[in-house]
Amino acid sequence: MEYTRLGSSGLKVSRIALGTMGFGTPPDPEAGWPLTEEASQPFFQQAVELGITFWDTANAYVDGSSEEVVGRAIRKYARREDIVLATKVYFPMHDGPGGSGLSRKAILEQIDASLTRLGVDHVDLYQIHRFDYETPVEETMEALHDVVKAGKVRYLGASSMWAWQFAKLQHTADRGGWTRFVSMQNQYSLLQREEEREMFGLLADQGVGSIPWSPLAKGWVARPWQTRTSRTGVDRLTQRYDVEAENRPIVEAVQQVAEARGVPMAQVALAWVLKNPSVAAPIVGPSKPEHLTDAAAAVELELSAEEIEILERPYTPRLPSAFK
Repeated sequence: MEYTRLGSSGLKVSRIALGTMGFGTPPDPEAGWPLTEEASQPFFQQAVELGITFWDTANAYVDGSSEEVVGRAIRKYARREDIVLATKVYFPMHDGPGGSGLSRKAILEQIDASLTRLGVDHVDLYQIHRFDYETPVEETMEALHDVVKAGKVRYLGASSMWAWQFAKLQHTADRGGWTRFVSMQNQYSLLQREEEREMFGLLADQGVGSIPWSPLAKGWVARPWQTRTSRTGVDRLTQRYDVEAENRPIVEAVQQVAEARGVPMAQVALAWVLKNPSVAAPIVGPSKPEHLTDAAAAVELELSAEEIEILERPYTPRLPSAFK
């Protein structure tokens, strides 16, 4: 495994991040997704063995149980000081005034709740899950700065918003003398490349590292187009990619390059994401053992200029998605 600094900060992270949105107690036990705590355990152990020490969760994942599972896994499989632990705040946890959003009340309440579920005294990266249209940015940035100064958070990150919103937040931090963001968890894959126009230029200018979510487009670029999984039928975000005219040519291009290389499609798709100079660590949420081994192998896979042209040629511009 390779390691890199997160943006221009001093924080070093593994070049693959372990995504844990799919780990926890499913609200519907018959759904088959997310994975139960017992079923998720091998992936934490495998991540440690592969050197994947950057672990990402959120307070809202599986109603908070993802954080509980991650916290117990750290104590079971690793030393706390060896893991770069990231979580998030914004989405609803309860109906009260501190249950969602980025108000001062919500941030101070939710960081304490996350620390309790995780069983730790601090998180390394605390991320705002979305932009809050209802709270003044000054209130949000000062509250985030305060949790850093209180020792509960080491670094700040953001996720999935328009570039003007992120620039406004960073500028507000500068004006107030508050802690800036060092990372942006944005959606980026061969099927969703709009961040090349929207966000990456700003990240490069600001020294902010990208940690893309869904770098395999919910698995669509990791398997032949005709293949469907059980998750395809229950996950609305996965279903968004089921647009044959737009996406099938891209998936088939990945398959073409992968077959010529003699490697899995996932390795090719992740290697393409990793080549972007703003990308520090794509987030991979495993459900099968090969998912993490393919991700680790992708770090060492260098694509040729011809292969990159084959992969990128079929893409057509589309609207950015998942900003709310």
